[in-house]
Amino acid sequence: MRLAVCAEMVFTDLPFVERVRRISEAGFDVELWDARDKDIQALKATGAVFSSMTGYSSGSLVDADTADDVVRTAEALIPTALELGVSRMVVHPAELVQGHAARPVYRSSGRMWATGARTLEKLGRLGGKHGVTFCLENLNTVLDHPGIPLARAKDTLMLVEAAGHPNAKLMLDLYHAQLGEGNLIELVRAALPYIGEIQVADVPGRCEPGTGEINYAAVALALADAGYEGTVGLEAWAKDDSDAALEAFRSAFTVYAGEKR
Repeated sequence: MRLAVCAEMVFTDLPFVERVRRISEAGFDVELWDARDKDIQALKATGAVFSSMTGYSSGSLVDADTADDVVRTAEALIPTALELGVSRMVVHPAELVQGHAARPVYRSSGRMWATGARTLEKLGRLGGKHGVTFCLENLNTVLDHPGIPLARAKDTLMLVEAAGHPNAKLMLDLYHAQLGEGNLIELVRAALPYIGEIQVADVPGRCEPGTGEINYAAVALALADAGYEGTVGLEAWAKDDSDAALEAFRSAFTVYAGEKR
């Protein structure tokens, strides 16, 4: 497994480029959110490997009136992704504005399902043309993202299955899944063929592994047993010290050969 760290949430007292440099020097790949406000040349100069970034800037995947905006803005961001060497572009079931639902919806419909699958298939075809993968991230509606329809991991998994394109995958966020559904080890086993990347944080608090209730060492072992060789990203706040948070993450997801069953 490759390990990545979201630069938006650690070393927050430092300028963004310095955060990226610190993460890279510690041996991790780097995740980004919105790249439009970033100095792309300065980021490239750090020599970091960039794992993922937000892959759209407006529209809702499941809203027939705005789904085309998702595809249009995704296409506009592809040149930035290619310049940074990003291979995974993250989308959400519905539009977020500063982390909140742009237009809260509390019931899903068959039309939303059909629109979401169709839009995700379009994104897959777009990604296939440019060599990137669009990853649909599950979200929790219990605490962080109320009003986002089709946000549960089981919903996003079904949308990816329905889209049926190799360049449309899951960004399986286990923090969100724990809050909304639990049963994480069975979830990763079921979702394994469709996972583009996994993100982690502990519950409660959304900090590094070891600060909450999730047994991430067991999750890591289950992933290793299942043969997962993709990326696991720390999308978490540092509870106290960012360097310590990165090392706790590394420790939780370092699985030795003798530990595999």
